[in-house]
Amino acid sequence: MSLQEAVTEFRSRFRGAVLEPHDPEYEAARKVFNGMIDRKPRLIAQCSDVADVITAVRTAKASGLQVAVRGGGHHAAGLGVCDDAMVIDLAPIRYVRVEPAARTVLVGAGCKWSDVDHATHAFGLAVPSGVISSTGVAGLTLGGGMGHLSRKHGLTIDNLLSVDMVLADGSFVVASAEENPDLFWAVRGGGGNFGIVTSFLFEAHPVSTVCAGPMLWNLEDAADVMKWYREFITQAPEEMNGFFAMMSVPPGPPFPEELHLRKMCGIVWCCQGSMEQANTILEPIRSYRPPAFEFFVPMPFPMLQGMFDPIYPTGLQWYWKGDFFRELSDDAIEKHLEHARLMPTWQSTMHLYPINGKVNRVGESDTAFSYRDVVWSEVIVGVDPDPANSGKITDWAKGYYNALHPFGAGGAYLNFMMEEGDERIRATYRGNYDRLAAIKAKYDPGNFFCVNQNIKPAAFGS
Repeated sequence: MSLQEAVTEFRSRFRGAVLEPHDPEYEAARKVFNGMIDRKPRLIAQCSDVADVITAVRTAKASGLQVAVRGGGHHAAGLGVCDDAMVIDLAPIRYVRVEPAARTVLVGAGCKWSDVDHATHAFGLAVPSGVISSTGVAGLTLGGGMGHLSRKHGLTIDNLLSVDMVLADGSFVVASAEENPDLFWAVRGGGGNFGIVTSFLFEAHPVSTVCAGPMLWNLEDAADVMKWYREFITQAPEEMNGFFAMMSVPPGPPFPEELHLRKMCGIVWCCQGSMEQANTILEPIRSYRPPAFEFFVPMPFPMLQGMFDPIYPTGLQWYWKGDFFRELSDDAIEKHLEHARLMPTWQSTMHLYPINGKVNRVGESDTAFSYRDVVWSEVIVGVDPDPANSGKITDWAKGYYNALHPFGAGGAYLNFMMEEGDERIRATYRGNYDRLAAIKAKYDPGNFFCVNQNIKPAAFGS
């Protein structure tokens, strides 16, 4: 049977849409969040349900088609799409079911975090996730998941109870602490290497209104603010989270016009407590180095989650680099300042996300995510809408990373990596890599799921 005949038969057994290059919807469907990615798959299978996922996997395997799996399409390296492949697009599998009494949330793999935040907030609950609500649930979770609630409630994977999965042979399994526990261990940080997760069951926490928002300082105060922050965030109550940013001020509200596009540093706070408690905790920094601007107010948690979405719409050019850090030395701070002054575009930025607190109380071999002994996860992103600036933003991000990497812990967060090679992937998993490779050999011995930050099956490895 020719490939085209196989595609024709596939269409007859598939409930969702199957898009090929000649279809009018194809061009829009092949695009992902990172506009720097321009790949042209052979077909895009927009799955309506788990049965469609099973059919797509079996068809791709029988036809010899490579597979890329797309959840929210937000992946830094654009690994939800691949040239001449079948894209298994999970976007239509979009549902959220909240069980308020049990404080659990069942989420379809096509959801974005805005879907989850909307559904859980009605019950005064939240699932720990990231800081941009347009991010896909699947990719963020499978890589680890860090954001505003991490210090208090852990990574997203620390709140994952079970997953439904379709494996490389087209079979369907559940993975949890009780069923297929080795697979459940692997998907908590191991990315999309082991199968296609079609749904996630999360534990939720009582989070409704938070005291939150950014404080900004002039760059000449950045060294002092960073030195205060490095001490503060290791001792602060876990209800208080704050990520540090080198940034240019967005040209819009709530920021005053006189600050628009100015290069500054900032801390974006999120306190799960009263305004009185939050102000008491933050009084030392206001006294030591009063912010040039602050927008720190009580707000619904989904408002914080969506606060920065308009700054980063789909289709911008992105180049990402990431690292983990245990400390923030004076020499490292000087490097941060040097490269912050060189930010090439107003949407380019550097964030230091604190992942201490509860994250550190999980053992490094308890999940595939191994960096349980660090304080910060750093991301450097060069961002701009114009493809003509792709070289400029890439060079800046690489230069910033090269300057700070010697101060780091050696690995990177899976979701902050471009395609950087096997050595970098091994450094991400450290002592967990060999166990992951053995589990990969058990569940995907032929490396069918290879369009990802790939862990090769043990028999394939070097």
